[in-house]
Amino acid sequence: MLEELLIHKPDDPIEFMINHLKQNNDDAPKICILGPPASGKTTVAMWLSKHFDAIRVSQETLLFNETLALTEEAKAHKEKNQKIPNALWANLIQERLSNVDCIKQGWILEGFPENQEQAWMLQSFGIFPRHVVMLYASDTVLIERNSGKRLDPLTQEVYHTTFDWPSDPLVQERLVKPEDLSEQEVSKKLLEYHRNFPEVFQIYQKVLKSINADQPSVDVLSQVLTYVQTRHRSAAPFTPRIIFCGPPGSGKSLQAALIAQKYGVVNICCGQLLKEAVADNTNLGELIKPYIDNGWPVPDNLVLELLTQRLSSLECLTDGWVLSGFPRDIEQAEKLQKSQINPNRVFFFNLPYESIMERLSQRRTDPITGQRYHTTFRPAPTPEIQARLRQNPRDEEENIEKRLETYYSNVKDLEDFYEEAFYVNADQDPYVVFEFIESCIIKPLPCRKFRHL
Repeated sequence: MLEELLIHKPDDPIEFMINHLKQNNDDAPKICILGPPASGKTTVAMWLSKHFDAIRVSQETLLFNETLALTEEAKAHKEKNQKIPNALWANLIQERLSNVDCIKQGWILEGFPENQEQAWMLQSFGIFPRHVVMLYASDTVLIERNSGKRLDPLTQEVYHTTFDWPSDPLVQERLVKPEDLSEQEVSKKLLEYHRNFPEVFQIYQKVLKSINADQPSVDVLSQVLTYVQTRHRSAAPFTPRIIFCGPPGSGKSLQAALIAQKYGVVNICCGQLLKEAVADNTNLGELIKPYIDNGWPVPDNLVLELLTQRLSSLECLTDGWVLSGFPRDIEQAEKLQKSQINPNRVFFFNLPYESIMERLSQRRTDPITGQRYHTTFRPAPTPEIQARLRQNPRDEEENIEKRLETYYSNVKDLEDFYEEAFYVNADQDPYVVFEFIESCIIKPLPCRKFRHL
């Protein structure tokens, strides 16, 4: 990591390290364990956390084991017996999962999201679980289980008077019955769960597996482990080869992440690919390094060689890919075609100048936590955080205007080259944008001919 900091000399070292870790944790688990009360979520989550050495995140850990900026606000709601708002839960989760330990080791999210709104908020923060386990059992079984549930206040492990009683006498002595889980309380939570379950299932159905919790715990854990160790196949009706073109701030990265998450395709950002080649000290990276160090444009032949290597990998050939950040002009598009890299979907994102400025110029970063905020859409939660926020020089209006000028000087030729491209109104809710893109992806492949050179 120190070597990479020396190579890149980033303006914001903390944000750089977090982003680098995010790009290099493909094997780190990202798992949600969902289910009704008393279905065994805690047992499963704790076991997976130990097995993978991943970070377990639950209501209890967020409220009592963490020192997050929003923890006190959430506790205040809890102490007043008020329902903690969905937005507050989502922000707490986002803040916790952005910490370096979760990025590096992976995470097991227990009991979240609880409803559709929380799921949408987590997705808007770029939080996409690779596997979602949905435990289920009959209400009668769950209510019966709840009556024998006992908690170890020292380790937070859950036991049961009938099904899972500890052998250690010291553990037996310190077990307590959870406070807010009377039969009436469980029945109320079950009703709420059944009301919210279908919408959450719909959102995660492509990465979700339902597992019967009414069986011996060893069988449940075995089925869970088998599932979370699988790699999802693409759900697309064909092998997608998608290019996103658009001005800075138009939401290409978010849409690429959404497409990659739903269809299991490989998400490739050209700029990040170049930085990874340098950081990995590959032969190609050594040639690219002087350009990156001096802030010069990397020659097209080097970019194309790197892209060709990546897009020719078995993973990309099998699952498909979504590419953003390339091509930026007609010459690059023509060279991409000569390299036999032909997309079957191209999207141009359109966004008014005022919206781009509003999105980019108001972005801020907390230099201590690496959290990103927006002065309008996502302001800092406290005056203390607000006072220490910093702006990336790239987001200053003068620099944004230069980037836009470069984009608009080349986009017309690109649009002419990709005659069958789709045009996206990016100035709307990101999920409306995603639905439009998805509708274009599942259409029959267009019968088009690429320009002969």
